[in-house]
Amino acid sequence: MDSRKLVLKQTGIIAIGQAVCVAAMVGIFALLGQFDMTVLWGGIVGGVLAVLNFLTMAVGAMIAADKATQQDVKGGQATVRTSMILRLAVIAIVLIAFAKSGLCNVLAMVLPLAFTRPVLLFAEFFGKAGEKKA
Repeated sequence: MDSRKLVLKQTGIIAIGQAVCVAAMVGIFALLGQFDMTVLWGGIVGGVLAVLNFLTMAVGAMIAADKATQQDVKGGQATVRTSMILRLAVIAIVLIAFAKSGLCNVLAMVLPLAFTRPVLLFAEFFGKAGEKKA
């Protein structure tokens, strides 16, 4: 499979998983009696940040892999390092800006960033199970 298509497929899986997890998170906030619009906005902002973070990480890794196949290992390492620093800086700036604005619940904004790994593990587990059956 073409690496671009693979990145888009994985990003789509992350987006769907984020939507499900954010909906569950909002439901839990509601069950606990803590739901308000700041929770919803925080979940949306956090979910979008998580998906964009994954997409930019995957694209950076794809570019680094292309450089490595062209015998430019140091260039690939620099690309990954720069990508990581820029992604973390943008995430921090966005989180701080929305937290200071009072528009978003801080916990609801941060939790979706932690949902990415479980979504990937879940997708990998069921993706491989589906491949074995076929």
